[in-house]
Amino acid sequence: MGLEFINKLPTPAEIREQFPIPAELAALKEKRDAEIRKVITGESDKFLVIIGPCSADNETAVLDYTSRLVKVQDKVKDKIIIIPRVYTNKPRTTGEGYKGLLHQPDPEKKPNMYEGLIAIRRMHMHVVQETGLTTADEMLYPENLRYLSDLMSYIAVGARSVENQQHRLVASACDVPVGMKNPTSGDLSVMLNSVVAAQGGHEFIFRGYEVHTPGNPLTHTILRGAVNKHGQYIPNYHYEDLILLHELYAKRDLANPACIVDANHSNSGKQYMEQIRIVKEVLHSRRHSSEINQMVKGVMVESYIEPGSQKIGEHCYGKSITDPCLGWEDSERLIYEIAEGL
Repeated sequence: MGLEFINKLPTPAEIREQFPIPAELAALKEKRDAEIRKVITGESDKFLVIIGPCSADNETAVLDYTSRLVKVQDKVKDKIIIIPRVYTNKPRTTGEGYKGLLHQPDPEKKPNMYEGLIAIRRMHMHVVQETGLTTADEMLYPENLRYLSDLMSYIAVGARSVENQQHRLVASACDVPVGMKNPTSGDLSVMLNSVVAAQGGHEFIFRGYEVHTPGNPLTHTILRGAVNKHGQYIPNYHYEDLILLHELYAKRDLANPACIVDANHSNSGKQYMEQIRIVKEVLHSRRHSSEINQMVKGVMVESYIEPGSQKIGEHCYGKSITDPCLGWEDSERLIYEIAEGL
């Protein structure tokens, strides 16, 4: 095999020992996890808003952004739980381009995985320390999950990973909500099969060990739109799509039939300003249907300080270097409008 072994990297246990989570943060996370769990199970009627940059590439800007979220969270705490997206792994459709903070702590320099592991743990921990908001990230590499799992309150499995066996099995070990996105093809059965798999217990090989998992009843679906064979975007956030998902859930014996709607990606056709309209339509559907109201537990929004996106090297503070995002003013306004629309 053409593998060049560059460096032996520290294990998750070694990184956790080097950067341990303080007891007060562990207690804070436990409390937040319980609040978020109740939303997924239906014990709480609060609404989840999972919001933040497409990719968290700069710790200073991410901390600035999440500190702004804290002030908004305090004003909407009776209705909304905000979970900041701190996405440190970036899937690439073709394998080209910036792959996230894990790979490149400095997007303008060569990959450095050791420094990346330290950077992603430090960023997540600093967000929790400075804001009291526990985080969300994508499970792009299942074997890396334990570098961050003691800090995150929400995990997403992306459209290109949802059919992967290892992602499903590792999700079954998680004790926080894991959202399974529909695949890029849009096939809802694939997404639901992934939920079935992750809600069950399994035995498999993980980081050189034979392991057993209990199953994760908090695993649920994320609708993110699709792409057809002609490359056209096919949204799946409309009322009819949500009713169809509710009907498909009803045919399966699954715990906590819950859904998050991703307002960007193929749902918006990557037109980031469309996220505002899409979120409002989802809220309207929830008000119109009690079934949708019970099933749709939140939305996912890509947002940063400055609107749009930039190329690496342009050095515009707080502006995405991957997919374009809503700017802060529109994001703040949208969160208040969500609270009013619930």
